[in-house]
Amino acid sequence: MIQLWRVQALAVFLCWLQLALGQDQAVLSENTGRSNETLLWGPYRPNLYFGVRPRLPKSLTTGLLWAKVDSFQDVQNNFRHTCEQHEGMAGYGWDEYDVRIGGRQTIHDAGNMIDITTEFVKIPGGQHGGSWGVRIRGTPRENAPEHLVTSMIFYGAMEGFGRLQVSNEEDDLGIEGVVKMEGSSNELGDFTLEVTEGPDSNMHPPRRHKSYDSKPLDRSIVSSLQVEDANIWQAKSLLFQHMKTEIDQMISEYGQENAPPPWQIFTIANNVREGNMHIVQKVFDGAFEFDVMFSSGSAPEPVDSNSISEAIKTATKAFSDRFSKVLAPKAPFNKSKYQTFAHSMFSNLIGGIGYFYGDALVDRSYAPEYEEENEGFWEETAEARQRQGAVKLEGPAELYTSIPSRPFFPRGFLWDEGFHLVPIAEWDMDLTLEIVKSWFNLMDEDGWIGREQILGPEARSKVPQEFQVQYPHYANPPTLFLIFEALIDKLGNVGSFKNSADPLESVRSAHLQDPEKAKKYLRDLYPLLKRHYFWFRKTQRADIKSYDREAFSTREAYRWRGRSPTHVLTSGLDDYPRPQPPHPGELHTDLISWMGMMTRSMRRIADTIGEADDAKEFKGYETAIIRNIDDLHWSKKEQTYCDATIDDYEESVHVCHKGYISIFPFLAGLLPADSPRLGAVLDLISDPEELWSPYGIRSLSKSSPDYHTGEDYWRSPVWMNINYLAVKALFDISQSSGSHQKRAAKLYTSLRTNLVENVFMEWERTRFAWEQYHPETGEGQRTQHFTGWTSLVVKIMAMPDLSNVKNIKEEL
Repeated sequence: MIQLWRVQALAVFLCWLQLALGQDQAVLSENTGRSNETLLWGPYRPNLYFGVRPRLPKSLTTGLLWAKVDSFQDVQNNFRHTCEQHEGMAGYGWDEYDVRIGGRQTIHDAGNMIDITTEFVKIPGGQHGGSWGVRIRGTPRENAPEHLVTSMIFYGAMEGFGRLQVSNEEDDLGIEGVVKMEGSSNELGDFTLEVTEGPDSNMHPPRRHKSYDSKPLDRSIVSSLQVEDANIWQAKSLLFQHMKTEIDQMISEYGQENAPPPWQIFTIANNVREGNMHIVQKVFDGAFEFDVMFSSGSAPEPVDSNSISEAIKTATKAFSDRFSKVLAPKAPFNKSKYQTFAHSMFSNLIGGIGYFYGDALVDRSYAPEYEEENEGFWEETAEARQRQGAVKLEGPAELYTSIPSRPFFPRGFLWDEGFHLVPIAEWDMDLTLEIVKSWFNLMDEDGWIGREQILGPEARSKVPQEFQVQYPHYANPPTLFLIFEALIDKLGNVGSFKNSADPLESVRSAHLQDPEKAKKYLRDLYPLLKRHYFWFRKTQRADIKSYDREAFSTREAYRWRGRSPTHVLTSGLDDYPRPQPPHPGELHTDLISWMGMMTRSMRRIADTIGEADDAKEFKGYETAIIRNIDDLHWSKKEQTYCDATIDDYEESVHVCHKGYISIFPFLAGLLPADSPRLGAVLDLISDPEELWSPYGIRSLSKSSPDYHTGEDYWRSPVWMNINYLAVKALFDISQSSGSHQKRAAKLYTSLRTNLVENVFMEWERTRFAWEQYHPETGEGQRTQHFTGWTSLVVKIMAMPDLSNVKNIKEEL
């Protein structure tokens, strides 16, 4: 026993040591991610329809499963747990949600003929992040049979060195009343986790078979398991394995001809014992309701159903009040019909925030082929990636992030994150800064951050094997720097927070109310920001001198690494047409534009924190980049910005595929109102035969021979993230005196209207937000429930109405 204790103590020490060493890299002005206890708990398992966990590496984790159990044929396919595309849902997601207080989610499960509502609320108090509760309701849909039988399963599991056990007395017939679990861990202290019986209106299937006598379904069935930490995430598979044993025993006892009804046979065993995972099953006939309550031992009072009811009322009012204050839609979207849509879109964005912890696959072989300096480099890099031993597991690491899509992309994506945080920053700047800091804490010693964070086996289970490995020479658009600019912009307008009725305002906007705190945040993060910036300049550089290119600067040119003949996945624009064949002498318009935005942001950060010499240096880079964009990428012949490559005569030539690439300097805010190129850019945007559509700006010109060809991912569809950049850029031009001011205002008004109306109409038609929209029909396509950057529609709705040209001076 003493030896076992020593082994455990050593493991704890090694774990602590690993974290301590990691903190030398992490930028932590306060305790890592725990400083703000209102963010400790949440439905931070967004890949599940509902699953609560804290922002702690190994701790309590919970989840919910359910199925219609009225036949033997479909039960296995009917069980819901992880969010999946095309699983028979008529829409699902958060109707209203605030990460600090909670909210309501409705799951319209057409396949199981039931609507499931989860109302999750946080109840503050104590020294361990407070308590929480969730009210789970089931309402049969209109087409449901009179006696719809639904099996509901809730589980709680403890990872790591904590303890969790069922404290009810054992009863072979099941547990009457409240199922109570007691647990403890170093981070959470003592706590209880209870599952209530629910109101008297709950009905259960009556006795129809002898098997009911040994397992009555008006009680909760509870089973305890001992599961390895690495397997807890596979709760559904574990449930099926456990249930199969019960099914086999019942069939053996009663035979096939006298088998119990499906709702009786698809049950777990009544088996309460020691374990780290406890499953609670309830079987209902018709509508139902029950509560799950987590009570921190350090809280003044335990949670009960009355406190959950009060917290639900408070959360609903608080959400509505705050939304009307910080994200209220402006005309023409200030009508009541848009309110539910706007609430849902934003709630699903912020409700998609998750906490992830685990190891990641990384290739740190630094193979020379990865420099991509030779012609035919894509074949060399493909061979290098196949070499044995190059890929290693690294970590574990943790990430607090807002995900693009719960069913399809339930993990962190670097370039998506900056777009996600644009509307979140309006709602809660301090939450936004927590997420930004979490990303920069992933940076390695060279300045690289993996573009896709696939942390642990659960995350990898959703990703094809060929896309799991991350490469330290691959970049991604640095959209997080959009947030630093938003922070600096808001520091000049702190008065709006002083008189807020929101009791959490001092937490949400702490860095805005105290500019010195914001400067400290930037100052603490600044070494990592510089490291990341200069990593970009070093690893994504392009060649000017070798090809006798004429430009203001011989240094400011950039090229994405990770190129293949058909894709540049690292650019985020995947299959957008590029020069053919790939060449090491290429120059990429979008990347130099991103670098211009990033450099401007670095200059503004340096100015804000008093780094005058650095600000001057960044200003020099910024000027050179802007000059080189024109010198290297503007085609006089095509009157647009273009990528460049090297032809058969070793000369630099433009390759012009009109589309998003062509307007990137404009999208990045690098074209001033008096730019001689601006008129041509606006012409391209507004031409229906080029980029303009009734549903938003197309990704590729309608006149291009590549339009609607191949994979057609970025070769025609309308994407909300790029359209948001266009809306913002048009607004900025409309606020500056010049010959294009009124035209920009009109384009802004039309584009804003087209985008919002189409996403709204598709949401009403399908009950989903979509990854992209068809440029000819406006139909949502590809990934459904894509509530990441498509939720930028909420920010667009909240932007000023310029339909009356007299209002073009209104502030954003």
